Amino acid sequence: MPDRPAAMQFIKFCLVGAMNTLVTLCTIFICKSLLGINEYVANAIGYVLGVINSFLWNKQWVFRSRGRFSREAIRFALGFAVCYSLQLLTVVALNTSSFGKIEVDTGIMVVSGYGFATLIGCGVYTVTNFIYNRLITFRKQ
Repeated sequence: MPDRPAAMQFIKFCLVGAMNTLVTLCTIFICKSLLGINEYVANAIGYVLGVINSFLWNKQWVFRSRGRFSREAIRFALGFAVCYSLQLLTVVALNTSSFGKIEVDTGIMVVSGYGFATLIGCGVYTVTNFIYNRLITFRKQ
C-alpha cells in the first residue's frame, strides 16, 4: 500500500515547484525587461527569490516543519546544491553520450537529445530534492 502522506507531500512539493518556476521567471522578466537590470544579475535574483519561496512554502505547507529556521535553511540550501549537481551531471552524461545525438521531429518542432536529457534531469532533480528534504531538511525530530 502506498504511503499516502508521502504521496500527498510529493504532490504539494510539485505544486510548490511549479509556483517557484513562475516566481523565478516573473522576477527575471521584471528585473531584465522592466527595470533594465543585467540579464545575468536578473537571472541570479530570480533564482534566489525562487529558492527562498520554495523554502518557505516547503517548510510551512508541504512538510509542516517546526524545526529551527536557520538549521533548516542551511540544509535546504545544501540540498538544492546537491540535487542541482545531480541534475546537471545527468544532463551532461546523457548529452555527451549517443543519447545526445537523438533528434525527433514532431512536425511542430525538433526535440533534441539535449531536450530529452534536460527533461530527465528535471525528473532526477525533483525526486532527489523531495527525498532529501523529506529525510534531511524537514525530518521529524
